[in-house]
Amino acid sequence: MLSMEKSILPQAYVEKFSLAQFSVPPLSPPLVIKTFKNYFGKLPNELYDSFNSTSVNAASIGQVHLAEKNGKKLAVKIQYPGVAQSIASDLALVKPIAMKMFNIKGKDSDKYFKEVEGKLIEETNYVLEVAQSKEVSEACSHIPNLLFPQYYEELSSDRIITMDYMQGEHLSEFTAYNNNQQKANQLGQALWDFYMYQIHKLKKVHADPHPGNFLVSSKAQLIALDFGCMKTIPQDFYNPYFELAKPENITNQDFFVKKLYELEILRLDDNEDEAKFFTEMFHELLSLFTQPFHAKTFDFSDAEFFGKITELGQRYSKNTELRKMNGNRGSKHFIYMNRTFFGLYNLMFDLKAKDIKINNFKTL
Repeated sequence: MLSMEKSILPQAYVEKFSLAQFSVPPLSPPLVIKTFKNYFGKLPNELYDSFNSTSVNAASIGQVHLAEKNGKKLAVKIQYPGVAQSIASDLALVKPIAMKMFNIKGKDSDKYFKEVEGKLIEETNYVLEVAQSKEVSEACSHIPNLLFPQYYEELSSDRIITMDYMQGEHLSEFTAYNNNQQKANQLGQALWDFYMYQIHKLKKVHADPHPGNFLVSSKAQLIALDFGCMKTIPQDFYNPYFELAKPENITNQDFFVKKLYELEILRLDDNEDEAKFFTEMFHELLSLFTQPFHAKTFDFSDAEFFGKITELGQRYSKNTELRKMNGNRGSKHFIYMNRTFFGLYNLMFDLKAKDIKINNFKTL
């Protein structure tokens, strides 16, 4: 399960644990058949017209098989045994490392780990994933150049998901060779609209934006997959979070400090040095990170912008003063909202998308 969670460990740890996803041996055909028998009381060939019991791809916590039914090509995702049961033990292993690394103190520090644990448990619930997938695909089906597979509840269970097989190449494969700016812009606008519509209209967002969850069709349309990790955005977090994306609010010192308290970045028990340090730190961070929201269009191919983000992150990660201060600050909702935006920005930069209309979602 540690290979799934990118929010609580540094990148070096994430990369090591991520290798585990590719070293997990595939489920053998007899075990695949046994899984169907356990959850459906039937063999795969009783549910589908044809079924390949050898996996064709690996997912984060399972593997994918090909099947056919009524002339439709299907993808069948089967979860590895024991994944859900390992969550508590995995987090117990990570918690003391994270507590020490980020200097997290205070009796309410468990809220961050409970947030992560809750999301990991949700990701193992394939019934919930099917419901969320259908909800998002129906709500966002009107967004141009965005496609979703159809999901089949009658052929899905707690540990098995059946959906349309979608023809396309992974986003990372596409960006590795693409030099067609029009395609990059089309895909980038679809991706940006998809996330902005979810965040601002649905107040619920696909909180795992990485290249493996997106395919590119032959017509340069974006195919969105895997809705196991969805983050609901409470209104009392949404309001101050996006109020601080506006430049006039960032430059208004009194308003800015008030919102930092609402977002739990500043604490009532902070001393003068802590309050000053974190106010200045977040002013610098937000002044840079929110730049795409300060204009009608933005160039996500701008290497200088992303270079500044990288430099800022590295500078604060090495800041000895920061390491001495209590890291138990910030709403628990930051974990998956920040994960969403960092992932989204990285995908937009990989695409080298230009002239992206920031508020285009309002017209859809």
